[in-house]
Amino acid sequence: MIDDDLVFKALADTSRRFLLDLLHKRDGQTLSELEWELEMTRFGVMKHLKLLEEAGLVITRKEGREKLHFLNAVPICQIHDRWIDKYKQHQVSALVDLKKKLETPKGEKSWIKAKKTA
Repeated sequence: MIDDDLVFKALADTSRRFLLDLLHKRDGQTLSELEWELEMTRFGVMKHLKLLEEAGLVITRKEGREKLHFLNAVPICQIHDRWIDKYKQHQVSALVDLKKKLETPKGEKSWIKAKKTA
């Protein structure tokens, strides 16, 4: 089970989001490859990657002497489903209701309401 707080903390930092973007562009990068793209020390990149791993956003695999880093988008999808989709549903329902109201001829009542989910 992924801890939402760890994911939010990981996503709150610009450098960590940039690392995720780099892995999205090309998965399986080494620390040296990721370090090359950032203006920070190797140790700084390692700290950010460790936090991303703890949040479940980065998965690593050793291949010979190298440690490869891979993006794991599942926690981001879970955050989206839990925190964004449920609020978006209300807006969509409101727009469907408005559309039906505007399309109903004057004097006629629209008895159909959009299904609302909580």
